[in-house]
Amino acid sequence: MNTRVRNHLISLARNGDSPIPYRRLINQTELGLNLEIKHEKQLLGEILDEISEDEHENKRPLLSALVQDKRNGQADRFFKLCERLEIGEWKELKKDEDFRNEQVEKCYAFWQDDKNYNAHF
Repeated sequence: MNTRVRNHLISLARNGDSPIPYRRLINQTELGLNLEIKHEKQLLGEILDEISEDEHENKRPLLSALVQDKRNGQADRFFKLCERLEIGEWKELKKDEDFRNEQVEKCYAFWQDDKNYNAHF
């Protein structure tokens, strides 16, 4: 599952597509998860966390920045992940609209670079 989601998010970044809502990500990657079921929603969060933790560990941008709630932008879980990765305090990051946009732009810039794409995809 992680590989399928990671590859899809890289494709989104490579194409410069807008961030994707959770439900659309589930549908497009054929995960078959139901966000109304708590443990399935939790599983999606864990998948996104694992992907971004691995990306961060390898000095790449956080791909989970490309997955957003349609109404609120990034969910708290993304900012709490950033805090665990020692990027900043999650409540402060959540208030910072520039931070959100910068994370998305970093993904676009990194994955649209052919050198990065060929080396890490």
